[in-house]
Amino acid sequence: MFDKLETVEKRYEELTQKISDPEVISRTNEWREYMKEHAEIEPIVQKYREYKKAKESFEEAKEMMNDPEMKDLAEEEMLNNKELMPKLEEELKILLIPKDPDDEKNVICEIRGGAGGEEAALFAGTLFRMYTMYAEKKHWKLEVVNENETGLGGYKEVSFMITGKGAYSRLKFESGVHRVQRVPDTESSGRIHTSTATVAVLPEVADVEIDINPADIKLEVYRASRCWWTTRK
Repeated sequence: MFDKLETVEKRYEELTQKISDPEVISRTNEWREYMKEHAEIEPIVQKYREYKKAKESFEEAKEMMNDPEMKDLAEEEMLNNKELMPKLEEELKILLIPKDPDDEKNVICEIRGGAGGEEAALFAGTLFRMYTMYAEKKHWKLEVVNENETGLGGYKEVSFMITGKGAYSRLKFESGVHRVQRVPDTESSGRIHTSTATVAVLPEVADVEIDINPADIKLEVYRASRCWWTTRK
């Protein structure tokens, strides 16, 4: 793992030089690609440098243990960094996990009430309000695409688009069947009902440019023929 981290840090330093080079800056598309890669690996490098600093402090404190006057301070410093380093290692392992290429995309979500009738529709409405509040908290834009609302404020189905950086990475695991057990507003006898709603989360599809060779196009023209009918007297 640490060999890989050294390689990532070296690449980060190379990119830092490139994005500051006037010649590279003049090549806009190339510069943007370098900036994107630089931003992607920056959290890994920062965490790795934090780990190296903790390890260096640990080794320095270990050497200070031979000094009677500094022993208590060194012992405390060693203990703090000894506890910190394993935590940083775990965080680094997570950061090194390959990212889903769709993680930064916007998402299209659909919620459908499942088993449970009107109560399922109310549960679907609850889920929709939950995602709405979460999008507001993340400062994402939410736009309703289609909705089929019930008389009690629930939804048979509702589809919406969420626009914001990292939306898919945060919401992709919401896909599936959601279940709730509660006494619904529609129940007068106080019985607990089990209701379900399905949630689908899809990344926004990027626009794709298609080049069609005119030589590959075949045109066929058809003309309707006229037919006159006459009757005999």
